Amino acid sequence: MRIATWNVNSVRARLDRLVPWLQEHRPDVVCLQETKVADELFPYEFLEDCGYNVTVYGQKTYNGVAVLARHGIEAVVKGFPGAGELDHRRLLACVVEGVVIVNVYVPNGQAVGTDKYRFKLDWLARLRRFLDEHHAASDTLVLCGDCNVTFDDRDVHDPVKWRGRILCSEPEREALRHVMGFGLHDALRKHHTGGGLYTWWDLRTRGFERNDGLRIDHFLVSAPALERCTDVEIHTAMRAGRAPSDHVPLIATFDL
Repeated sequence: MRIATWNVNSVRARLDRLVPWLQEHRPDVVCLQETKVADELFPYEFLEDCGYNVTVYGQKTYNGVAVLARHGIEAVVKGFPGAGELDHRRLLACVVEGVVIVNVYVPNGQAVGTDKYRFKLDWLARLRRFLDEHHAASDTLVLCGDCNVTFDDRDVHDPVKWRGRILCSEPEREALRHVMGFGLHDALRKHHTGGGLYTWWDLRTRGFERNDGLRIDHFLVSAPALERCTDVEIHTAMRAGRAPSDHVPLIATFDL
């Protein structure tokens, strides 16, 4: 099973890139983040024509997550249970062919010390509680998406410049480690231990041209899933060219 994750930064704006990529690579499951569209306006037909079942949890202009799968999508959970109108449409969980998929778009946090930063830390704490209450570390579970946190300096093009800043601050990293404490593992590091592997480059500063990137999109997987993970690829080329997202897709392959 090949599972992809991609923050598309508006699914409708990125269709001209997304559809050809799906047709070329044909992942079995695709987790999209920052779809930025209400559910009734989601471009279902384009993705269904590529051979996917589609489930979405979106809103106008901001946030939004979607899961596409070539197999049936079961046991769908949209958002943190009980969150109600306070939910920001950032989590979509389901089961595909016996694999638990948890698709997340973690809040950015804006800047260290702000209300949005505190909301981010709280959201990550709620994510850990969600895992504890609804899943087990013995599940074949793949949590993936735009986590908006780097693990360590290997994930940062200039660790000195970014030290203590948003996406790289120690409280954020500790909050992510707390999520990992559920029994999750960084799947990419099973196969690639060195630095210089990035998934996001700032559109405003032409960061891609200088490779001034960060690795903030992750596959966080349970031990049973890690054992079966045979590769994680970062499709860096998708950041080049006309009208890209600021993130690139990743594909993890599992021998299931």
